[in-house]
Amino acid sequence: MTSSTTAPAPTWEAPLAGAPLDATVEVPGSKSLTNRLLVLAALADAPGTLRGALRSRDADLMIDALRALGAGIEEGDHPSTLHVTPGPVTGGTEIDTGLAGTVMRFLPPVAALADGPVRFDGDAAARLRPMLPVLVALRTLGITVHDPEGSSDSAELPSYLPFTVEGRGGVPGGSVDVDASESSQFVSGLLLAAARFERGLTLRHIGATLPSLPHIEMTVATLRDVGVVVDDSRDGIWAVRPGPITGRDVRVEPDLSNAAPFLASALVAGGTVRVPGWPTLTTQPGAMVPELLERMGGTFTLADGVLSVTGTGEIHGIDVDLHAGGELAPTFAALAALADSPSRLRGIAHLRGHETDRLAALAREITRLGGQAEETRDGLVITPRPLHGDVVRTYGDHRMATSAALLGLRVPGVLIEDVATTAKTLPDFTGMWLGMLGTAA
Repeated sequence: MTSSTTAPAPTWEAPLAGAPLDATVEVPGSKSLTNRLLVLAALADAPGTLRGALRSRDADLMIDALRALGAGIEEGDHPSTLHVTPGPVTGGTEIDTGLAGTVMRFLPPVAALADGPVRFDGDAAARLRPMLPVLVALRTLGITVHDPEGSSDSAELPSYLPFTVEGRGGVPGGSVDVDASESSQFVSGLLLAAARFERGLTLRHIGATLPSLPHIEMTVATLRDVGVVVDDSRDGIWAVRPGPITGRDVRVEPDLSNAAPFLASALVAGGTVRVPGWPTLTTQPGAMVPELLERMGGTFTLADGVLSVTGTGEIHGIDVDLHAGGELAPTFAALAALADSPSRLRGIAHLRGHETDRLAALAREITRLGGQAEETRDGLVITPRPLHGDVVRTYGDHRMATSAALLGLRVPGVLIEDVATTAKTLPDFTGMWLGMLGTAA
């Protein structure tokens, strides 16, 4: 499942914005919601349907994994319509996680419900992403997890991919302590399967910090929408009652974080960019985007579900805590590199454990283009400098690619290495980007 190629990835020259923008961009469904809803639909007590689901590498990896675990998932009259038929969770299979954190961290608790072993592995870079907290929790709940090449009797748990979960047909449930300082996905993955545990689950976060809390709130909201009882009245503690999961017909919201680089383009190039389907209320961290863009010099309106952001080409520096929305950091780091004053992005130390070490990658690539970006203990300080073209490395990280495209609107000669990595969440990113600019692909 790991890649053996070492050939350099091709580059894509990011297009300059030749004029102020006037564009409407249809953003695909949220990856975070799509993959949560797919897991719950596969564990439900009746068939369900997702409409407007994201179809990207991450989502397709989740679909393939759930099929391997026994669920039936079929496309409707459009690829974004998915009909899900739950089935008994089956073992004796392998899961390819790719580089999808939701697959590698949401599905081990589901695999614990299987009737046999389930082996997990993924891309080479995925083997660097921490997994230990969720595996410790499973062992606490009585589930054997081991290195697939090692003995199931080993007392040492693997900390990374690959590993094997020895499904035993059910999970007793109970109480676990989890250190989710490195990723809120450790909490969400356990909560999503918890209603199927015999005694449910009480989970207590014991780490010093908890990043991306809105993603846990999203998990709790989706659980409640399918009839699962969740008590989150105490800070850092979640109690899920055992019981059925209702199969539903549900529409997936647009991915607001994926909308961020398009909306931010209005500040870089001037003009207006609109995104339809913007929800009035949402648990997505991307809901922060409009107000942050306003702080950096833009204006926004939300009318009839259409968010419009207008910019003049002037960008102001910002001091912001992105602890709740770390996935937005690459977009705002790019804006900061083009601003008229320094910026400080704080609360995002956990980005060191994402698809790549995003803090190091952002600092390195902004510096490569002539900017000044320095890592701090929990973020970045970016001091604007004149930028020049060069090859921007993406490190297999979709958000590194989209942030580089944003810089390329103003800086000639920005060549993005492996722009195809955007297929993780935006399978037609280059087409959407050129469409926004009014340029034929």
